[in-house]
Amino acid sequence: MPSEPVLIRPAVGQFPAQHLLPSGREIGIDVGLKVFLITAEGEAVENPRHYRKAEKALQKAQRRVSRRKKGSTRRKKAVALLAKKHQTVKRQRTDFHHKTALQLVRQYDTIYLEDLQVANLSRRPKAKPDGNGGYLPNGARAKAALNKSIQDAGWSSFRTILEGKAAYAGRRIVAVPPAYTSQECSSCGERVEKSLSVRTHVCPSCGLILDRDENSARNIQWAGQALQGAAARATVLN
Repeated sequence: MPSEPVLIRPAVGQFPAQHLLPSGREIGIDVGLKVFLITAEGEAVENPRHYRKAEKALQKAQRRVSRRKKGSTRRKKAVALLAKKHQTVKRQRTDFHHKTALQLVRQYDTIYLEDLQVANLSRRPKAKPDGNGGYLPNGARAKAALNKSIQDAGWSSFRTILEGKAAYAGRRIVAVPPAYTSQECSSCGERVEKSLSVRTHVCPSCGLILDRDENSARNIQWAGQALQGAAARATVLN
């Protein structure tokens, strides 16, 4: 039996209502790293990678701090400069999140997204003992790079901002379980197993060839609509 959709509703008294006029449109979105997000209609928002672009300058500023004598005026200035650079990256990311969320809220009455547990996605891989007192390769270096990119994208912060703007505007955000959204074919439902490195969905059953993330966005939209339909039927029966 399908689970209830996670529907984000405006909190009473949280902010004054300034509802937008209904657009009559709804959309599924899939967040990622290749692009920041893509919709079920194939519209993509590029990933600005603010931290990645500033990484060399941040590393240089960090080295400057390390070279300065602790407690010195020069170290305090270096620390302040490093903090300022990090703050700039944070502000750029937040501004991007606000603008992207506002665009979505203006266009769509209902937005479907995955109920991602980002903290679980960015966990460090477990050590693999080799049985001789050492450890086997566990992909920790590659995972660290992936985690850095996930943090740079800021999916959790974006969702929080999107939910806030949607509540303010009288829109709905529906979060659906993320299981198999990237594996199942959005056309026929066939489950097509693929690793993260495979960026194109090719269905051997119905022949659909589609960008992997756009296929996911379509599945997210279908799943959200199905959950809402089931919830509506349950309400009528009760």
